Amino acid sequence: MSKTLDDLRSVLFEALEAVKSGTMDLDKARAINEIGRTLVDTAKVEVDYLRATDGSQSSFIEPPADPSKLPPGVTRHLLK
Repeated sequence: MSKTLDDLRSVLFEALEAVKSGTMDLDKARAINEIGRTLVDTAKVEVDYLRATDGSQSSFIEPPADPSKLPPGVTRHLLK
């Protein structure tokens, strides 16, 4: 199963809610935050690589299956 930016966002919001409710200690939340930051940094490297190689898609930042189903006001951008 591949993991995407949406998956990371879900985990981070779950951690935020757990900290707010007091069900997760701050050390664990900080560890999750640091891992999330590292994943985002690797995604930035991937985007740079796609730019340098004229790539068009990332496995981490997945486009929707049907671009016509994007929510109003959301635009899909492809690297060229």
